[in-house]
Amino acid sequence: SSYLETITALAQTVDAKDKYTHLHSRNVTAYTLALADRLGITGEERNELWNAALLHDIGKIGIPEGILNKPGRLTDDEYDVIKTHPVKGCDILKPMKAFKSLLPAIRHHHERYDGGGYPDGLSGRTIPMSARILTVADAFDAMTSNRVYRKSPGEEFALKQLNENSGTQFDPNLARVFVEIINARPHQDILRAYGSSLNEEAPSLHI
Repeated sequence: SSYLETITALAQTVDAKDKYTHLHSRNVTAYTLALADRLGITGEERNELWNAALLHDIGKIGIPEGILNKPGRLTDDEYDVIKTHPVKGCDILKPMKAFKSLLPAIRHHHERYDGGGYPDGLSGRTIPMSARILTVADAFDAMTSNRVYRKSPGEEFALKQLNENSGTQFDPNLARVFVEIINARPHQDILRAYGSSLNEEAPSLHI
């Protein structure tokens, strides 16, 4: 109970600080669980994915709000600051032994399948599976959510980007499976089905 309460509080802290991505952690968790269920991931591995998704942006606590909530395009220097959040997240959680298994997903959720991501430039299957799943879920929510500097380009655009960047930004198998999920079920349905369980055991809908 205390573990779940801690994760919930930390996730809500991030969403409260970054007003333009309110509920982002919850949305990414919903998409992560949908993908995990489609892949047949169960038990402790699934629970770790759930918790890592909720906390994947915890490092944004250490990013200045002037950058985090900037209404316009970031400068290169500001973007470099934003890019520190995966490492900051690991630094925040590292002292707590209960979160040790979540650190690889949190550190590497902005790596790219072609090696062009950050912070470590990992590529292909050297990127932890948990992080590759988060990358797809995180990117899809970013593309289907409104931001202060732009309206969401929409679900169709997001699916096109997943297809076009399969094998470069995204693990091709995970991108393909996620596109199949969304083609079969609108993303709003997934958010409704999974997104209500932040404080309880995450549901398994066997998508």
